[in-house]
Amino acid sequence: MADVINYNKDLQQLFLEMMLNDAESFARVQNIFNPQYFDRELKTVAKFIKDYANDYKKLPDIGMVKAKTGVELKSAENIDPEHYNWFLDEFEKFSRHKALEGAILTSADMLEKGEYGAVEEKIKEAVEVGLTKDLGIDYFADPRGRLTALKDNHGKIATGWSLIDQKLFGGFNKGELNLFAGGSGAGKSLFLQNLAVNWVEQGLNVVYVTLELSELLCAMRIDCMVSDTPAREVFKNLDNVELKVKQKSKESGKLIIKYLPSGSTSLRIRTYIKEFEIKHKVKCDAVLVDYLDLMMPISRRVSPSDLFVKDKYVSEELRNLAVDVDTLLVTASQLNRDAVEEIEFDHSHIAGGLSKIQTSDNVIGIFTSRAMRERGRYQVQFMKTRSSSGVGQKVDLDFNIDTLRIADMDEADDISFSKQRTNMYAGMKRSSTVLPSATRQSEATGTPVTGSGSKVAAKVASKGLRDLISSVNTDDDE
Repeated sequence: MADVINYNKDLQQLFLEMMLNDAESFARVQNIFNPQYFDRELKTVAKFIKDYANDYKKLPDIGMVKAKTGVELKSAENIDPEHYNWFLDEFEKFSRHKALEGAILTSADMLEKGEYGAVEEKIKEAVEVGLTKDLGIDYFADPRGRLTALKDNHGKIATGWSLIDQKLFGGFNKGELNLFAGGSGAGKSLFLQNLAVNWVEQGLNVVYVTLELSELLCAMRIDCMVSDTPAREVFKNLDNVELKVKQKSKESGKLIIKYLPSGSTSLRIRTYIKEFEIKHKVKCDAVLVDYLDLMMPISRRVSPSDLFVKDKYVSEELRNLAVDVDTLLVTASQLNRDAVEEIEFDHSHIAGGLSKIQTSDNVIGIFTSRAMRERGRYQVQFMKTRSSSGVGQKVDLDFNIDTLRIADMDEADDISFSKQRTNMYAGMKRSSTVLPSATRQSEATGTPVTGSGSKVAAKVASKGLRDLISSVNTDDDE
């Protein structure tokens, strides 16, 4: 049984006396020094000391303390300097104890309201109260050692798409928030499911969290990918599909698909990951969440209609989850209506605003059209890359419309499609030239077009671009 520690008034007063006697010790405990932790009589003393130090950048003497608060402290000049190590250790324990005590007392009302996530955060913050002992990295001390540690512990994990890995300088890092963005029906879930397959084939243990599609539907899609069987043929070839899936399992990591209801929080995902690791006795290497927009922050006091704030909290909590669990984390988000007619995406096209972009480490846009999907093509656009120079670059990928597998394009196909894309963009530029407002004219009437006419012209150009895409793919078929 652990010893019961009694932080009585005499001990708390000794803490204050030792602080006043040694400015260095006060500086080291200042980040956890909270006057609310002290007994009622000593709170005024602690507050005076803290306020005085903040205002005048030095400590008051015991005479000033008595004159201001009426409490007489003793001089600690005769205390052996070696005792200050004891002071630092004990004051850290005292502060953590009081923080935890306060968190428990204030959590009662939250528990009655069912705000379990907020309670967990309060308890976690209290437990983490402590002195700053990690002073960071001495940059010049050991270059080889820190680079080797970075490579071994936080090295890039390949996505399985070599062209994407090149743009990301190797792939995704653990502890990062990676985001695929696409319009409705653009293939966000398909990309996450393909990425799950790529990673289990590398031997990683993957948790796929779906807040939209059912577990069985997600599993069936992955059956098509793993067994290389068209979706319409799966039920006709159950024996073959079963055999290929079981063979794949012998050389792959674990893949668990878990449905959580829309509105779930990162805390629920964190709890599930812990259960996964305990039950399967393996570490969770990667988490894919389908998708971020359907989640809610741990604190439900945020209005669901305030998308900017909601998405800010959710994305921050997901990134913290990736850091705490030390795992790869990839999710997806919706593009807004303005992106429907666009071929190049930017931050303004993300539904919910910039909060998700600001928190994410990598943001990759998914572009396709009906003609491209029929031809088996996807394009990804790098909207943000924190650890590489890939921003603004594009990568074309091959899409098997039967097996739903997304893969790198063959070199010959890549060259051919790149030429088509170059011609398409050239046609786009010719068809979208905008004259100054004073001279721009309507093609139908020849009369000048001003004001909102520019928006109409842009939509006409965008429609022309869609026609160009279709014609390029039709010509290639011929």
